[in-house]
Amino acid sequence: MESVRISITAALSRSRLLAAGTLLAAVSVHLAPPATSAVPDPSPVRGSAFMGMGVAAHDGRGGVPVDTRASRTEGVDVASYQGSVAWSTLWNSGVRWAYAKATEGTYYKNSYFSQQYGGSYNVGMIHGAYHFATPDTTGGTAQADYFVDHGGGWSKDGKTLPGALDIEWNPYGEACFGKSQSAMVSWIRAFLNRYKARTGRAAVIYTASTWWTQCTGNYAGFGAHPLWIAKYASTAGTLPAGWNTYTMWQYTSTGPTVGDHDKFNGSTDQLRTFARG
Repeated sequence: MESVRISITAALSRSRLLAAGTLLAAVSVHLAPPATSAVPDPSPVRGSAFMGMGVAAHDGRGGVPVDTRASRTEGVDVASYQGSVAWSTLWNSGVRWAYAKATEGTYYKNSYFSQQYGGSYNVGMIHGAYHFATPDTTGGTAQADYFVDHGGGWSKDGKTLPGALDIEWNPYGEACFGKSQSAMVSWIRAFLNRYKARTGRAAVIYTASTWWTQCTGNYAGFGAHPLWIAKYASTAGTLPAGWNTYTMWQYTSTGPTVGDHDKFNGSTDQLRTFARG
């Protein structure tokens, strides 16, 4: 009988411990903080923006163009988040030109610029630099100077493309950087005028038609500048006012090796002619 009582007591003890453990686990789950994945992603840090950062989110994605490399020369654009780029791989795949982000605002220089800008040149590509505009931080003249002073210049060597102004959705805040349409046009004009005065060359304008309409009122006065249109689809679509053709087209952000792939609207010989100015 004594052994039976001991067995019953032990069983009851185990039952109480199990119940207590279950209760403690339930309380712990209730009191635990939410999983990290439930916390919204923070805003991107200043300096991390790149060409086409907002295109897919605002314009969506369609198809891709047919392969027309005989008449439209393949290119890529890169920024610091892509690190050291495999330029030989890109060259062997048929890429013949490249733009590297040089600057943003008047506060950021791409730490990979030397490898990206110089590396593309060293494998034989025609190369250029671009500036990510932040019209809410400093004026267009100041940002053009910063760009030219930190890699955005131009030389008439047939292998250097004119600098590009990347003007698109603000990744750090309000889409139009808090500017009215007329104020945005004035900011862009100041940048372009200063770049031309510093380099003797008209800067390329990279933008998307929907942003251009929203933030400049579809201003038609910059048609003398080469247009680099952003549209992830099988065609470049409707162009902003002032242009009846594009010079470059960023057609995808999911291409091979680096993601962002582009078409120059002409042959490789025409690209060299464009580079020489």
